[in-house]
Amino acid sequence: MQKAASYLAGCALGALALLAMPAVHAADGKARVSVKYQAKSSAPARKHAAASPRHHADLTAAGTPNLKSSAALVVDLDDGRTIYGKNSQTRTPIASITKLMTSMVVLDANLPHEETIYIDAADYDSIKHTGSRLGMGTGLPRRDMLRLALMSSENRAASSLSRTYPGGTAAFVAAMNRKAAELGMSNTHFVDATGLSSENVSTAEDLVKMVKGAYEYPLIREFTTTSAHEVETAAGRSLQFRNSNGLVRSSTWDIGLSKTGYISEAGRCLVMQAKIAARPVIIVLLDSWGKQTRIGDANRIRKWLSSQAGMPVRPTTVGEAAGG
Repeated sequence: MQKAASYLAGCALGALALLAMPAVHAADGKARVSVKYQAKSSAPARKHAAASPRHHADLTAAGTPNLKSSAALVVDLDDGRTIYGKNSQTRTPIASITKLMTSMVVLDANLPHEETIYIDAADYDSIKHTGSRLGMGTGLPRRDMLRLALMSSENRAASSLSRTYPGGTAAFVAAMNRKAAELGMSNTHFVDATGLSSENVSTAEDLVKMVKGAYEYPLIREFTTTSAHEVETAAGRSLQFRNSNGLVRSSTWDIGLSKTGYISEAGRCLVMQAKIAARPVIIVLLDSWGKQTRIGDANRIRKWLSSQAGMPVRPTTVGEAAGG
């Protein structure tokens, strides 16, 4: 009985000792957790908040467009003056921008537009293994093959155009390089008509020359700015295609020529002739890292040029800007 009483007394004294300890020790664990939690959530947020305005700015500190494309060039179509340039002499793969040269070579040959040409096994993509709705044996007039190659960047259509050229594909590619030389494109080289090969290379400066040359062809201007088109194959099947550049469907843009391009080595590319603030310009954007970045860069250029002319800019909507 005495031992039990002593034991209870000891427990009571121990409890009193714990209660007598400074409250900070009892609460220290909770306070430490609370402080650490707040530090993890608030400090980075403050840092991000300070950096975010510059990260998403449309203009650089110098007042020029804050473009994400690795190379870019904006040139006045009338006088040839450079309005904006970034890595404009860097040689790089150009993907389906190639098809502008393809179309000029086809049109220069004066081949019958209404002649039906057919998709062959040789037109299948053996480089990137891309797909197509133009299956084996699909027959279309040369005019429609050209339209699809330009408007929706159809690789098999472009390949069929080069394969059915007098002398075949090799003669066609040789004609592409001759045309490039005629246009003064000294840093450009082509190896195929589709742009699927990364060996099709050029610079932003050379591509301005190519766009100027292509702009002289009414059919290229028409086909590259057609928003959608339905074709009927020789077998009677109807196929609907859309333009790979969604900006041609935007009421906020006045586009006279357009071509997109993409392979992994080239990134997202876009060339256009457009009228901005009543001023005709050529825009070249190469190696954009995001799917919509080339569209964003084009809109930043339009906003910048319009602000310089003192004109208000109506924003392009998400739906209008959804490009391929």
